[in-house]
Amino acid sequence: MKPFEPSRFPNPFIAILWSHTKDVVSVYWVLIKVMLPAVVIVKILDSFGATEWLALALSPLMSLVGLPDSMGLVWAAAILTNVYTAMAVFYELAGNESFSVAQISVLGILILIAHSLPTEGAIARIVGVRWRVTLLVRIVGALALAALVNQVYQWGDWQQQPAQMLWQPTVNNGTLTAWIIDQAQLFATIFFIIAGLMSLLRILRWLGIEQLMHWLLSPLLRVLAISKEASNVTIIGITLGLSFGAGLLIDEARSGRISKRDIVLTICFLGLAHSLIEDTLLILLLGADLNAILWARLLFAIVVISIIARLWKPATVKSQSSRKESGQSTSSVKEIG
Repeated sequence: MKPFEPSRFPNPFIAILWSHTKDVVSVYWVLIKVMLPAVVIVKILDSFGATEWLALALSPLMSLVGLPDSMGLVWAAAILTNVYTAMAVFYELAGNESFSVAQISVLGILILIAHSLPTEGAIARIVGVRWRVTLLVRIVGALALAALVNQVYQWGDWQQQPAQMLWQPTVNNGTLTAWIIDQAQLFATIFFIIAGLMSLLRILRWLGIEQLMHWLLSPLLRVLAISKEASNVTIIGITLGLSFGAGLLIDEARSGRISKRDIVLTICFLGLAHSLIEDTLLILLLGADLNAILWARLLFAIVVISIIARLWKPATVKSQSSRKESGQSTSSVKEIG
């Protein structure tokens, strides 16, 4: 029996719905093939002490940003897993120790910029952004902004009062079964989010609202030297983050509407400033300063990507210039001949 195709349905609405469902499943399957191995590998590495080894390597760097060496373990947990795990590790390590708002803000910047790198790096890789680019932008970017903010706090003697933690992690039994259930719930949630986002985007295109979104984002994209075709990916990444927005990201990259240069610049920008709502609220619960973890992070991302965009001359422009010069040389030879 042949599989059902949109053309086999007499009702156009059902045909469109079937085609859209296949697109959602296709994108989700690609995402699963990327994320699932990354999650499993991280779990295996963590069971062999990878987080502690990474923490050992990161601990000396903590003095550069005004944090105790023990916070290297918190950042290591964030890099390998996610923001929630890093918060739980911080809660365990902090104990009765007092941290200033400035210190929590600096730690928050490290966590917010560089977290879930195995998963989000794999997502970036599938749309054409190399691992070394992801690691360079996010780890070096996190350290650079954290060090800069720390210096500003010290210079002005700002936010030195003790931070008030408004959050306490839920107790997890830490068994393999509990971990599997958590991951299954995560992947199920991602499917419905992808389906919702792709459906919403198609509705917005049909209604013509997508053009309004492009117009609203045009000033920011102009500063970043990114074309308006990347508006949708930028909006989703800024609000929901790379993991939840990955489905739309893959779908847009596959469509061919976004150039390779725009994809790289957009991913780099989102690496520095993504999930500005949820992740920012989470770090605020630790007692951080909103100005540092939101506005400074967003401004830093805009400045850095604007500089990269202007220093990176597209290969197409170079090749066109070369062809133009070659054409001029050829014409000159013909004229001389």
